[in-house]
Amino acid sequence: MKKAERPFRFRTASYLVRILDVRASTLTELADGLEKCSDASIFFHTFQSLSRHHFLTTEGFSNDFAQWILTACNRAELAEQLANLDIRDYTSLAELRTDLRRIVKEYCQANESFAAQKAFEEFPFCETVEVTTPLGIQAWDLSQFCAGLARLSHSSLYYHFIASRLRLHLRTNDFSQWIEQALGLSALATRINHVDIYTNTLDSLQVLLTFLIEPELKS
Repeated sequence: MKKAERPFRFRTASYLVRILDVRASTLTELADGLEKCSDASIFFHTFQSLSRHHFLTTEGFSNDFAQWILTACNRAELAEQLANLDIRDYTSLAELRTDLRRIVKEYCQANESFAAQKAFEEFPFCETVEVTTPLGIQAWDLSQFCAGLARLSHSSLYYHFIASRLRLHLRTNDFSQWIEQALGLSALATRINHVDIYTNTLDSLQVLLTFLIEPELKS
């Protein structure tokens, strides 16, 4: 079994939530808020909402903007448009912000009566400050990596598999990047990266990643 030149060091992250002085009670105000809010707020309501909603697959949306539009504004067609934006396609928050705002503005322009309609409740824009912590677990080969993976919490899985896509400015994740670059297992790295982050819960994600790695350990 190949030993890597550098180990994979498992980490976890916690997030301190801060409510901004930006709120929306109409779709027009939401469009304005999407322009004014911080990058950290865009991240919080899209990337981080996956973790908070625990990858809900039976009802609602994992995108906070889409969920608010559905439940507070009763505009399912617009909510679906925003929910259809796949965060895996984005490597910068600026690109994601542009598409979110464009979709909302175009809808408002085409549906002026709905654009100014008051929502059932306000949308408070929030952001978080990320605090990362080493777990003291590291892997030099695939066997150690698999053992470390089995010990991870939800927050650590989220940090390495979801949040890392933006941090790395790549359409990949920490696990796949290390497996490809440090171990040279490109096919395995690709299979892991193709795991659907929308249709899997964090628990099923952990099981599936282990399932993908185990055949490599036997070869």
